[in-house]
Amino acid sequence: MTVGPERFRERFRAILRQISTREPLSEREAEEAFGLVMDGVADEAQIAGLLMGMRVRGETPAELLGAVKAVRSRMQALHAPPPDAIDVCGTGGDGHGTLNVSTSVAFVLAGLGVPVAKHGNRALSSKAGASDVLTALGVPLKDDIATLGADLRERNLAFMAAPHHHPAMRHAAGVRRALGVRTLFNFVGPLANPACVTRQLVGVSDEAWLVPIVDTLEKLGSIRVWAVCGEVTGSALRWIDEITLAGPTHVEALQDGVRHRFTLEPGMAGLVEAPVSAIAGGGPEENARALEALLRGSHGPYRDTVLFNAACGLHIAGRGQILNDAGQVKQDVLRELVAHAAYSIDSGAALGALEAARGVTG
Repeated sequence: MTVGPERFRERFRAILRQISTREPLSEREAEEAFGLVMDGVADEAQIAGLLMGMRVRGETPAELLGAVKAVRSRMQALHAPPPDAIDVCGTGGDGHGTLNVSTSVAFVLAGLGVPVAKHGNRALSSKAGASDVLTALGVPLKDDIATLGADLRERNLAFMAAPHHHPAMRHAAGVRRALGVRTLFNFVGPLANPACVTRQLVGVSDEAWLVPIVDTLEKLGSIRVWAVCGEVTGSALRWIDEITLAGPTHVEALQDGVRHRFTLEPGMAGLVEAPVSAIAGGGPEENARALEALLRGSHGPYRDTVLFNAACGLHIAGRGQILNDAGQVKQDVLRELVAHAAYSIDSGAALGALEAARGVTG
């Protein structure tokens, strides 16, 4: 670990003392604190103290914005991505251990010609992160900025592994893995997309964070965002970080400068409710087999969950208009977009996106 000058170490200790009194950090103080973490000033015990002190007290929107600014200012960004590029990413940390939904959605959308700049990581607070599953699928995790940019423009799909674009995050990775619980970094990751997309479907593991997530992205220049949090009926783990079949999904939406709040139900999309256990996942190999089977035409709750999320992704990408001017869901359009997502799978286009990502040509 790189250790900074004593004055920086003392400044971080002062921030920890402030955290210990349960006093929130301002946006500027949070940007400074997370900057010191990523610059290698803090040791692992101090990083754990910062993250858990904030978690126990309850993190604030100002702390989230400051942390995101610190991370974005140090990331290695893609240059000139397509202006309509979208990211689909969850915060993780919901405890359900489901199959990888957003990674599957990325292939479905790319199969329909939507440029997807998918940001992901290895498992830090879950069983199998996006990068773990992609590796198990035989998809190389590229680190060359120019190559990733070409993939996004020519294949409509670039998988951006967080360590390649956020090398400074390595100072916190071991702590996050050791803690194994949701920290503020779970919320920061999806808001620090290396392609600087302005369109995002963000799955959130706690309904209370829907508004802060969208507030943060709006302040950073996003134009169309849905932050979604599924409510799991009859479970001790109440929330899930995706649009779900297991109950209502709460949505905070930003659309061309206008905010909307509404709820989605599976029936609105013409889909049947199913418990979260129906999409329970395992390790990377198991999840990879399920994902490939899905793209090869397997039916069931996993497919329906992916179609539901992909349909909303199409709206965010500007390929449909689910909401009317009052922010009400147009169910006929939602069902039409579900059918478009199904076509991506049934036509083989989504599988083709996977094969292209593997480097298979035919």
